[in-house]
Amino acid sequence: MAIPLTPPLKTPAGAPAPDTGRGPWQLARAELRRRTSVKVSLAVVALFLIMAAGAPVLGALGGWSPDAFDKSAIDPYLGGQPLGALGGISADHWLGVEPVTGRDLFARVVYGAQVSLLIALTATAIVVVAGTAAGIAAGYFGGRTDTVLSRLMDLTMSFPSLIFMIAMMSVAKDVNRILLMTAVIGLFGWPGIARVVRGQTLSLKHREYVDAARVGGSGPWRILTRDILPGVAGPVIAYTTLIVPGMIATEAALSYLGVGVRPPTPSWGQMIAESVSFYDTDPMYFVIPSGCLFLTVLAFTLLGDALRDVLDPRGSRT
Repeated sequence: MAIPLTPPLKTPAGAPAPDTGRGPWQLARAELRRRTSVKVSLAVVALFLIMAAGAPVLGALGGWSPDAFDKSAIDPYLGGQPLGALGGISADHWLGVEPVTGRDLFARVVYGAQVSLLIALTATAIVVVAGTAAGIAAGYFGGRTDTVLSRLMDLTMSFPSLIFMIAMMSVAKDVNRILLMTAVIGLFGWPGIARVVRGQTLSLKHREYVDAARVGGSGPWRILTRDILPGVAGPVIAYTTLIVPGMIATEAALSYLGVGVRPPTPSWGQMIAESVSFYDTDPMYFVIPSGCLFLTVLAFTLLGDALRDVLDPRGSRT
């Protein structure tokens, strides 16, 4: 007797068929590729990263160093206002010049991107490594380890971080400002990601595959690196992209307040602070660094939101 074949399951009209042949990371990449906001954000992020990495080459192409004065590009009889329209934009100065000094804005913007992104990305790396290590240790070992690390997180988060940063940067004078800013910004950022990783670790350490590894004789280090860490990688990646815009804004704020990177080293926050006095007579001096800062922060924020939705959907609903 013939055995009737079970008809294939039909999906609702317009709904994509379930994909069971790909892993979660492949599905996440496919979902991210479908989002226009992700493509645009990645393009903007890549543009500024290339700008920061290639600052010496781009500065040479523009023909000006960030510290070179061009007195012929400003009018000494009008308080040093740039000659020409839109802040002195011309074939010699692609984004115009600074008032009074005549320094090339294109060169200072690309070198400012190098300084701002270097500090932000390095501080983010410190925060992610320290926070992930502390969160995994607190969540997996529990007991006294969890108590000590949790209280340290609470203590760090209780500090008024911005005031402490301003005080530290004001007192420490004869030191490398970029190194000091990176360390100070990273010092206060790790508890947030540590709390996220700790919660994820608590939910993973009693899973069947972790218990099986423990019964099979695997030590804590092997379990943490082979079983726990891959399980928290998604939320950590999503959280990392959300940290970066905050780090960029913090560096810009410290430089804006005059306690960050010192002149003549260019920085976006420093340029914005200097442009406040000229925003009514030379608005392009204010618009260009502010626009770069805005686009960078917005691109990282949109990219982080998309990664959080895809890689950590439970966290995006809380």
